[in-house]
Amino acid sequence: MKKFIPLFLALTGAVTVQAKIVTQTIDYKQGDTTLEGFLAYDDSLSGKRPGVLVVHQWLGLTGYEKHRAEQLAALGYVAFCADIYGKDARPKDVSEAGPLAGKYKSDRALLRARVNSGLDVLEKNEFVDPKRVAAIGYCFGGTTVLELARSGANLNGVVSFHGGLDSPTPADGKNIKCKVLVLAGADDPFQKPEDLTAFENEMRDNKVDWQIVFYGGAVHAFTQPNPGFVNPGAKYNEKADQRSWQAMKDFFAEFFK
Repeated sequence: MKKFIPLFLALTGAVTVQAKIVTQTIDYKQGDTTLEGFLAYDDSLSGKRPGVLVVHQWLGLTGYEKHRAEQLAALGYVAFCADIYGKDARPKDVSEAGPLAGKYKSDRALLRARVNSGLDVLEKNEFVDPKRVAAIGYCFGGTTVLELARSGANLNGVVSFHGGLDSPTPADGKNIKCKVLVLAGADDPFQKPEDLTAFENEMRDNKVDWQIVFYGGAVHAFTQPNPGFVNPGAKYNEKADQRSWQAMKDFFAEFFK
């Protein structure tokens, strides 16, 4: 008996392979600290592909960043969520998150070491082309990916979503080798004007390929449905969320072929 082949398949001569997003929790270390990251990729694809490092906001690695990693995997990237705080450091609320975030923002050398250890895990993944890697981060993570760039990491680009732009060592802008995209709420009360001015000067002085996009009506944490605390200055904005995600995709299209 002949096997029946639907007409549309016979005409196209091919069957579309459905995406299968595979996720995995990965333990790794920076110094003596054990960290727990999260990997996502599309198992239906073959060969090496671009990698994207995802860095969490101040509440640490949560379901929010994992969802973003899965979205990136669906776009064809290998995504790895870095863990800055440590496997045993998972803040329950903002009262615990604040001191943790402050610890790393006041010790940029440690912050850079932590994020670079996550980048190392991503670049060594069997499915990743280490010459095609970018990093994105949210709030605290947005600050962190800028520090990753300032550390001299070999990246194609970094994207900061509503992240802090301050730098205690602006001269380190000379180490930036990649393109920089900052996506910010135009009405973010946590973004100090002096930090914005200093950041722009840092980028100009060091001839960095940089962009800033402001979203009108958006405040801090505009991509996060649950920023972790109730404050009119930190609120989800659906339009800004969608537009910023598209801006990231367009940015990646410049260097990921």
